[in-house]
Amino acid sequence: MEDHLPVIDLSMETDRHVFIARGTEEVYQGHPTTVLMPDGETIFCVWTYDHGGGCGPMARSDDAGRTWTRIDDQLPEGLQQHRNCPSIYRMIGPDGVERLWVFSAQPDMPRIVSEDGGATWREMPPLGLPCVMTFSSVVQLKNGNYLGMYHRRMDAVTGESDRSVPLNVVQVETADGGLTWSAPRAVAAVDGKMPCEPYVFRSPAGDELCCLMRENTHTGNSLQMFSQDEGETWSIPQDTCLGLTGDRHQGVYTEDGRLVIAFRDQELESPTRGHFVAWVGTYDDIKSGTPGQYRIKLLHSYAGSDCGYPGVERLPDGAILATTYIKYEEGEAKHSVVSVRFEMKEVDRRLKA
Repeated sequence: MEDHLPVIDLSMETDRHVFIARGTEEVYQGHPTTVLMPDGETIFCVWTYDHGGGCGPMARSDDAGRTWTRIDDQLPEGLQQHRNCPSIYRMIGPDGVERLWVFSAQPDMPRIVSEDGGATWREMPPLGLPCVMTFSSVVQLKNGNYLGMYHRRMDAVTGESDRSVPLNVVQVETADGGLTWSAPRAVAAVDGKMPCEPYVFRSPAGDELCCLMRENTHTGNSLQMFSQDEGETWSIPQDTCLGLTGDRHQGVYTEDGRLVIAFRDQELESPTRGHFVAWVGTYDDIKSGTPGQYRIKLLHSYAGSDCGYPGVERLPDGAILATTYIKYEEGEAKHSVVSVRFEMKEVDRRLKA
């Protein structure tokens, strides 16, 4: 059994926290994702009302997440009919057009798009892809295409929805910047386990893709698999190291090449189980199954294991901005969307103290 990693606790340092949307006794703010624009200052954040509920909220920051402005009234009315865990991505097609996409889960992966940097938005036809949640990650391939990964209950042979089978991870690909996508293909189905919420990213050398996955039976570690041919084939999913056990991983590389990966902690014996945490380590740690360096407790959840689903951005000054939904404090107020800002050099110093 692996030892628990050291934990650096930032969760009560309120000067690090910025509210993007406060919960109230009536309103539950849930499941955000973010995208940082190339200027290093503009960030968009989308989320839902209620747990897996209706879409519609969006906010914009023009100062790297220090302040936020709601822009719900600039969005298509149809977005309010979309449901469950919207995700926002920036893609550039072969036509050179930069598009911001917001995909949601129901019905059949609906979406809106902006082609002017988020100034205006329009609704597009849904992708027609049944899913539990929309893309939990998108990565650009070497040929310029984008690989989108999500999860659903799908017969791996026929490609049809089948609620009698366990969850599996599915991928699709777009060659035109998100306008059209290939047929779905199941790439991770594991006997006795339920892989979901895939997070795919590149190795430091750029020659390999890694996919971390939530394991929804919550009886052991999370899962990981690797591809050395741009997602054409994947290794058999294996357990992650203990310290990466959790739900809805999202991360960034630091200036010195380490990884900071945020998620909802689901390690069975963890002292921070159920809270919003980040794992710090290297790609080699992930590949070899070694524990990593340490964990950071980012925020304390006052509603058990109902938090996470983060957006994680590395800012031009090296600071990291991790955004989540969480019941922020005791009392009647429901969940809020909150970001936490920190720098690795200050966290590293605490580890050494």
